[in-house]
Amino acid sequence: MGLIEIENMEFYSYHGHYREERIIGNRFIVDLRVTTSLGKASETDDLNDTINYQSAYEIVKEQMLIESNLLEHVAKRILDSLYERFSSLESVTVKISKMNPPLGGQIGRVSVTLSR
Repeated sequence: MGLIEIENMEFYSYHGHYREERIIGNRFIVDLRVTTSLGKASETDDLNDTINYQSAYEIVKEQMLIESNLLEHVAKRILDSLYERFSSLESVTVKISKMNPPLGGQIGRVSVTLSR
């Protein structure tokens, strides 16, 4: 088993419960952790024998472009899309952080993490 991580993917998106959040938008950081077998790829040096992290990034990017009320919903869509694309996944964890959320105080970020 091996671990592939894509960290600090940054997007400007329009997610939030409040109408203003979906109009103005905000900065989001996404971290992805994928466990899968890396043994074959470590032997063959062939991209077809592993998870292509460029493709995984494109899946995250595509889902971040779809406006949503809840980060939980975005995270689930990312998980679903990754499992549809890659049959060799053992587990996936996605963490989405909304930077400077409009909560009425000085807050760096709020995050949602889902795993499957």
